Amino acid sequence: MRLVALTPDQLVGSQHDLYEQIISGPRSAGHQLFPLTDGTGALTGPFGIMLHVPDIGRPLQEVGAAIRYRTSLSARVREIAILSVAATTSCAFESYAHERVGRAVGLTQFELESLAGGRFEAADPVEAAAYRLCELLNQDRFPVEDAEFQSLRSRLGETALIELVVLVGYYRTLAQLLNLFEVGVPAEE
Repeated sequence: MRLVALTPDQLVGSQHDLYEQIISGPRSAGHQLFPLTDGTGALTGPFGIMLHVPDIGRPLQEVGAAIRYRTSLSARVREIAILSVAATTSCAFESYAHERVGRAVGLTQFELESLAGGRFEAADPVEAAAYRLCELLNQDRFPVEDAEFQSLRSRLGETALIELVVLVGYYRTLAQLLNLFEVGVPAEE
């Protein structure tokens, strides 16, 4: 990792406030599918990076919490989208973390392997449309043809279209941070 993993005793002011916000927020509730902190108490994944610039980290993690916990997307669609970004960006941490979440929300091993390989075929028309939109976004395929846009809108609805665009943008931002600072799978794993 190219950044120091900040432990709780190293945090000052707004770093400490952000740390507390993350570890006491919705990500820490319930069964943990991947560790939020390491053995020293340092935040794992993108959250450790966010502590280095808390004025950006705070709103960034708030957007992430909204995307993960307050959208109309089904848990499966959300994880399909996140894993599509992880595969496109070759982001080891996001693949590691969200394969666990994906499995917990009902993605099969075959589906997880397909997503990791950059493809996904779904019998469910909403999941298929969501993945198609993610493909377009991950490949920066713009403009989207009118017929395809209308098809996506009819299957997903306008709210989900907006939510998926924001989700893909957010997770691409995280992947860029994680990849640049070489944050991979936690050493314990």
